[in-house]
Amino acid sequence: MPSSHSAVVAGLATLIGKYEGVDTSIFALAFIMALIVMYDACGVRRAAGKQAALLNKLIETPGLTGMQVSERLVEVLGHTPVQVFVGALIGVVVGLIV
Repeated sequence: MPSSHSAVVAGLATLIGKYEGVDTSIFALAFIMALIVMYDACGVRRAAGKQAALLNKLIETPGLTGMQVSERLVEVLGHTPVQVFVGALIGVVVGLIV
């Protein structure tokens, strides 16, 4: 599934660039915010998902921990780079159409 967060921020930046101009400070702010959101969706959140998967495996290892865990950590947190790119592409296309 494409990243809806990337689609929203890319669409917002596209609309601002279309109606306010790409040489405005509000467009620069929207563009930087879009980059941060897309980086987070792809990088930071994906890394947290990988850590959760490793911790879940570690907890399930017999004899390694004496802890009882009532719930597993959520492993699917982030998006792949392709999902982020497709989401951003959808956002830009929708922003240009509107």
